[in-house]
Formats: sequence, C-alpha cells, structure tokens
Amino acid sequence: MKSRIIYGPILSRRLGRSLGIDIIKKSDFRKNCNFDCVYCQLGHVDWKILTPSDVTDLVTTEEVIDGLTNYHKKVDDLDYITFSGTCEPTLNLELGNMIEQIRKISDVPICVITNSSLVNREDVRNNLSKADLVVATLVSGNEETFQSINRPAEGIELQDIIKGLRELQKMKGARVAIEVMLLDSNNGYLTNSSDQEIDKLIEVLKFIDPDEIEILTISRPPAEDLIIPVTETRLKEIAQKFDEKLGRERVRLVLKGLKRKRSNIEHENLPDEVYDLILRRPCTFEQVVRSLDIDKEELSPIIEGLVEEHKIIGISSENGMYYRAV
Repeated sequence: MKSRIIYGPILSRRLGRSLGIDIIKKSDFRKNCNFDCVYCQLGHVDWKILTPSDVTDLVTTEEVIDGLTNYHKKVDDLDYITFSGTCEPTLNLELGNMIEQIRKISDVPICVITNSSLVNREDVRNNLSKADLVVATLVSGNEETFQSINRPAEGIELQDIIKGLRELQKMKGARVAIEVMLLDSNNGYLTNSSDQEIDKLIEVLKFIDPDEIEILTISRPPAEDLIIPVTETRLKEIAQKFDEKLGRERVRLVLKGLKRKRSNIEHENLPDEVYDLILRRPCTFEQVVRSLDIDKEELSPIIEGLVEEHKIIGISSENGMYYRAV
C-alpha cells in the first residue's frame, strides 16, 4: 500500500482540523528524521539523516500542489494545512517554495511542525518564515537532557537550536510557537519535568521570546516504554510557573480530550485514507472516526483488514488502544 503525500484531515489538540503534507517520500524507511526521540509516536528511526543533502526521494513542489488540488476540494472546514507526517519537513529545502505556491490556490493558514534541528541554517529559517505558524519543539535548556530525550544525529547541538529559534523569531515572518513536550520516566531516565529543568527552560524561552508557548505531555504510546506522561496536576503547576515568568497571554496548556463536531468529507478510497492517517499519526478507533468523519460500522472491517495484512498493529496504553503503522 503506497502512502500519499496529502493525508488526513487530522483532528489536533493544537491546530483543530488540519490537512497534512508529508514532503519526504517513505522510500525504504518508515521515518525520515534527524532525531530519534524517546517519546516519538511513530517509534524508532531506522537511520538518522544528517543534513538536507543526505535526503533521497524528496517530494517536489509540483507533487504537493497536484496532491493538494485533488484532495483539498474534498474537505470543507480546514483550520490549517500542515507540513508534518513521517519526516522532519525542514530537511526538504523546497519547503519555502511549496508554501508560496500553496498560497496561490488556498487561503487556509499554513503551519510547519518542526523539531527545530536545522533552525541554525539561514535557508531553513527563510523557508519557515513564509508560513503562518511554526510549531517548533524545544524540550530542554540543558544539553545533556536534550541529547537524552531527542537523541539527535551527530553534530546537532542545543545551543545552535536556541540561537536559531531566536533568529527565526526576530525575522517577524511566521508566528513562532514553542512546543514544550514534558516527560516523566518510570525508571529514572533523564527527562525534563523537574523544577531545575523547568527553571532552565524558562530562562531559555525568555531569550527566544516566542509568540506562543505550548505545554503538553504525551498522549500516544512513545518509542520507549520507560517514558510516561507527566500528570495533569504537575502540568498545571508548570503552566502556572510559566504564566508567572513568561506571561499568561502567550502560555497555552494543551490537555487531552479535544472534541469537535463532524466535518463533511468526500471519500474516494477509504482504506487508503485510514492507512495514510495512521501512518503519520497513531490513532485510536474513535480518533479515526472523528478525523475522517466516518461511521464505526464502516471503519471496523477496514481496521480488521489492515491488521490482518500486517499494515498496522494495535498498541495498548493508558489512554486506550492505539493503531500504529508497521
């Protein structure tokens, strides 16, 4: 089953109803990234990419526009068009041109979700600045913790990321939101939710000066079983501290449990659309129902078939059964 460039829409805690664009083809790898994050919902990276020049089988601007033209007309209430998926989108240096061309055919706001790994590069910052919103990950202000959680490709250092995020914010192009993914561990693994870590994060965020700061924890099964969510009580404590030090007007606590009315979507190949969604974002049965606006009776045989064909597997978590692509 070949996955498509355009997928979704996804019902997101942060972005509402978002149509996804995946701009590195699946090729021989399940993921195309330069991080191997302990919390990644897609599991482990087979091979960490070092630089954009190391990427093969890139999606072209023409392929994005063709795919979006055919897919976008089937969805009538999008909040965002989002570059994300199974890859780190900034590894494709056509990103800026893709954004410019999308604006010619759609007035839906454009978001890029990035792990921030390449923001020290001027060409990457120029590409990101063309979006309406950049959601950039920053898990720590300490190098050791950053390396422990994100497990980046060799040569990627936290100080370069921090400086790059500050330069991106100074460009005053896209609105910059910093995503702070807070984690805990069940065996003492180095994570980022201690008081010392939070104090350092606040110091670094003051330097970057983003438009928005999103505080959240994992809701899907992570790559490593030793990683667990931060409790809601602790999240609220941290959010209050962020409010006091960084300003309540730009701090957003993102909790699970988003609900939204159903959309109107015209489906052409529902099994492919279900697989494309799960490939990019592990989902529960109910999340697939809500995202793709389908009945449970329609989805049940599709999920059963994908499991039998070993295209997806079920993974149990405290939030229910999630389906993840194999």
